[in-house]
Amino acid sequence: MRIGSLAAASGLSRDTLRFYEERGLIRSVRGSNGYRIYQAETVQLLGYIRSAQKLGFSLNEIGASLPALWEAPEPDQAVAELLMEKVAIIDQKIAELADLKRELLERATAACPLLNAGR
Repeated sequence: MRIGSLAAASGLSRDTLRFYEERGLIRSVRGSNGYRIYQAETVQLLGYIRSAQKLGFSLNEIGASLPALWEAPEPDQAVAELLMEKVAIIDQKIAELADLKRELLERATAACPLLNAGR
């Protein structure tokens, strides 16, 4: 399928598809006329990329995980593991933000809030 068909099937712009290809997220081959030709499975891959982005994964994270997912004997399990890793990262960030909030509240009630409150 050519880039226009892929754009229509995926709901993404041609520029986005070219960008994803430059980043190594999707692949094409060049036809004899020089046009990009994509495999039909690329539509499903683009759906995965869009879903992963909506779930907070960066394009770097997505690109880094794709080779392992392609080679995984149980792709569904591999994706579940990625999601659990992301949950752990989010939990860590929540804990860090809670600590920061506590410190800000402590400092807001101090005589001089910008001085290090004994830490």
